Amino acid sequence: MPPRVETVASFAKGLAVLRSFGAGARRQTITDVAARTGLTRAGARRFLHTLVETGYARSDGKHFELTARVLEFGDAYVSGIDALATVRDVLHDLARDLGETVSAAVLDGADVVCVAGSPSAARRGPGSAIGERRPAESSAAGLALLARLSPKDLERFLRAAEARASAARAPAIREPLRARLAEVREHGHASVEAAGETGVHAFAVAVADHAA
Repeated sequence: MPPRVETVASFAKGLAVLRSFGAGARRQTITDVAARTGLTRAGARRFLHTLVETGYARSDGKHFELTARVLEFGDAYVSGIDALATVRDVLHDLARDLGETVSAAVLDGADVVCVAGSPSAARRGPGSAIGERRPAESSAAGLALLARLSPKDLERFLRAAEARASAARAPAIREPLRARLAEVREHGHASVEAAGETGVHAFAVAVADHAA
């Protein structure tokens, strides 16, 4: 039996409060945060006021929003990726040569997260904002990365994907995804139609980290 790992539940709740803010919830009331996190209003109030006191949020007395200081967390991760500067240069060159928006992403649990990008100067196209998170099985980048996983890691991902899916949808994930990943391995790339962009497709290839 693995050793018991001690955790701090209140810290996890504080992180949930931070994650409750996003593109569709930039400014929230205490009631909004409580509803999004499952916390009581009293609990949400304490966490929000703690964020304000530490400089990670501000409030007009009713609404709360995060400050630029939260970027410290993202910078701590990004600055630890030694090859990111090279990746950005490559993305810039690709965007210029192809006339398309290009980005780089990493697999994070059951999601794929954009860590760098370069927009097309030729035309506007679908792209991902830095830090944007999407279900791996529904994005080209995610499929390309999943296709390179070991059987053990892929099984771990499948369990996570099924756990977050609705009860009706969970049984339909495993085998169709295995078949799709087999196609990705055969062709060497993944392709999906961009959401909300009829006729526009996203293509992705996985780049191996030979230094790992």
